[in-house]
Amino acid sequence: MQIVNFTPLSAFIGGLLIGYSALIFYLLNGRIAGISGIFSNIFLSKTNWVDNVLFTIGIIIGPFLYKIFINNEVNFSISTSVDTLIIAGLLVGFGTKLGGGCTSGHGVCGIGRLSPRSIVATLVFMLTAILTVFVKGLVS
Repeated sequence: MQIVNFTPLSAFIGGLLIGYSALIFYLLNGRIAGISGIFSNIFLSKTNWVDNVLFTIGIIIGPFLYKIFINNEVNFSISTSVDTLIIAGLLVGFGTKLGGGCTSGHGVCGIGRLSPRSIVATLVFMLTAILTVFVKGLVS
């Protein structure tokens, strides 16, 4: 039996909150809330260092705070080795640098600014994800 977690209302509200947060971040900081750019600026830039660190910490601890204060029934687990996670993280970092941004930068902020480059990048992300799921389904 396959469990389907289809929650369009909470997904819609979450999307609105993400978009609103990106807008507020841009209005208050004059910068795009692209996660890979903010994270890399911790190591590559001397400006806004504290803001970048706090933003990154918020991204990491946010799900744990949600689980503690909002919905204790949220369960997640990581079922792979730390080595694999590190390698995957480095590959994702390389890919986002190569692609000029990550899904949050292109998909949320770039499309919101009607950037043609971000629209194309997001279409490539989505088509690749769809193809990967399709192929994985064939193999399984």
